[in-house]
Amino acid sequence: MNRKVAFKTLGCRLNQYETDSVMSDFVNAGYEIVDFNQPADAYVINTCTVTNMGDHKSRQVISQASRRTEDAVLVVTGCMVNNHKDKLDQNDRITYAIENDRKGSIFHLLDSHFKGEIVHPDELIRDRFAFGAAENSFHSRSLIKIQDGCNNFCTFCIVPHVRGRAESRPYFDVEKNIREVLEFGYREIVLTGVNIGRYEHEGLNFEGLVEKILNIPGDFRVRISSIEPEGFGDKLFEMFGHPKLTPHLHMCLQSGSEKILLKMRRQYTVDQFTSMVNKIKSRIPDFNFTTDIIVGFPGETEEDFLDTCRVADEIGFSHIHTFKYSVRKGTRAERLPDHLSEKVKNERSAVIRDLAEKHKRAYRRSFIGKEQTVLVEKIDSRGFAHGYGEHYMPVRFKADEHTLVKNFRSVKITSLDKGNDPELVGKV
Repeated sequence: MNRKVAFKTLGCRLNQYETDSVMSDFVNAGYEIVDFNQPADAYVINTCTVTNMGDHKSRQVISQASRRTEDAVLVVTGCMVNNHKDKLDQNDRITYAIENDRKGSIFHLLDSHFKGEIVHPDELIRDRFAFGAAENSFHSRSLIKIQDGCNNFCTFCIVPHVRGRAESRPYFDVEKNIREVLEFGYREIVLTGVNIGRYEHEGLNFEGLVEKILNIPGDFRVRISSIEPEGFGDKLFEMFGHPKLTPHLHMCLQSGSEKILLKMRRQYTVDQFTSMVNKIKSRIPDFNFTTDIIVGFPGETEEDFLDTCRVADEIGFSHIHTFKYSVRKGTRAERLPDHLSEKVKNERSAVIRDLAEKHKRAYRRSFIGKEQTVLVEKIDSRGFAHGYGEHYMPVRFKADEHTLVKNFRSVKITSLDKGNDPELVGKV
């Protein structure tokens, strides 16, 4: 009887990439992958600890899995392990707590466990890039890890502590990974890492890496995942004219106040950020910018917050991932004075969400009458295909005999749906 394994991933796209790769190892070895809510022989939880909410959700999922049959193996991995390993090791229900740099060996660990072999987690190889190409994935696009870790040490962030210092993956391995997933049938690749704009390996920087990837033969497109506004410039802006590079960036602003950016120890100014936006929009007016914003950072005044609102309103982000500042132990921001109340943080979060919703709908409405090249992710029971266009907006259209999952369709947008995350509606 085949062993059954279930996965749960929290947090960033880097975690998603690593889960996809580990899961694919199990599929290739004949294991059955089941939904996390179903009975399984093993549960693998890839955790997040970047915010208090990430910790809370990770604890909830661990608790949920702990209530399953006692015969099941429970593996907890990801950033929460690096941040709270001693505490997790004391949880009798957790079979293995695996740190990030040993995550790529989870298949070897569990397969050995089921064969009756004893492998201690500390004996697993430390390698942040020990992940094979994921033929079997939870996604219709393929995530490609190009980098891990960060050297910036922003005052609010524990990522350098749980992901380690910056390290870039050799281009040979990146190219090999991309060529393999293209052979598997993927048509969109997403470059991901912790601070990908700082990619640097043997003289090759991020812009050079993207240029080489765009020159790989094949019918595919490239999307850049979340990126800090640093480490790149005009050369990348010019490359957005390439047909393979999608016109979308999730570029992290965090605050529109120069004073708060300095307190955060960010590596750019508001003027530098807006200059990047304007340079790209001068080339591609309908370019899609999305971002992260932290509200309620220690010492953030009403004036600072209004500066953030003004910048967000002027840029017109089509999506804003809003974070309420949360204390992370050991960071410099923990020791800053003038921490704000949850009431103020909640109020400011609501303002940003309303502003973001206004711009999201306006941006999506601007595509009515235009065409989008949609990567089909699924076809529902009513015969409608769902996917994302090159500008990273959700699109729905009536499928025909030529509509296949993981393939492109050219769709003319006719209207905008209603709802919290309205889809663009179109026809082929």
